[in-house]
Amino acid sequence: MCAAVPRRRFTGTGLIVATHNPGKLREIVELLAPYGVHVSSAAEHGLPEPEETGTTFLANAELKALAAALAAGVPALSDDSGLAVDALGGAPGIYSARWAGPDKDFAAAMARVEHELTDKGAASRRAHFVCALTLAWPDGHYESFEGRVSGTLTFPPRGDRGFGYDPIFVPDGMSQTFGEMHEATKHRISHRARAFGQLVEACFAS
Repeated sequence: MCAAVPRRRFTGTGLIVATHNPGKLREIVELLAPYGVHVSSAAEHGLPEPEETGTTFLANAELKALAAALAAGVPALSDDSGLAVDALGGAPGIYSARWAGPDKDFAAAMARVEHELTDKGAASRRAHFVCALTLAWPDGHYESFEGRVSGTLTFPPRGDRGFGYDPIFVPDGMSQTFGEMHEATKHRISHRARAFGQLVEACFAS
């Protein structure tokens, strides 16, 4: 049996978060806060959003992180995440942001989810959130991780915290939607937190 290849450790002090989504940026900054990393965003560096041509969350996270790291010459962290609804065959999935349209209208996107479930006569409201994280270096090396959390959809949306589809998602074992939860609670159980825990253990923890 071949020995496992060790993960590359992050040893710098500065990191670009390869996103133009302020909600994602805020959550990632909060998760990175204990590690003394200076975080800036792709938007601050004037980096364009690359076209997400991947067919999986991991593929899209990798292409975004590599594009930012190569363009800026410093390590970059990218998140690609979304909602997968069982009765819709996993949709919107990697197209979660695109369902919100160019104006990022997630109220319309959540209404579309409800409408499509109703049209299908689907009794199940089971769904899961997926988050893929990629940490990339300017030399082209990258490390990737994926986390997910399962739950049930609820309509109408509840809560004005979080972002995206958070107000319609109740994680298993909880009574509140992500949109109703305090940020500290969400950070303990979310798909992003689970992916981030793997990243920290592999690349940040001493």
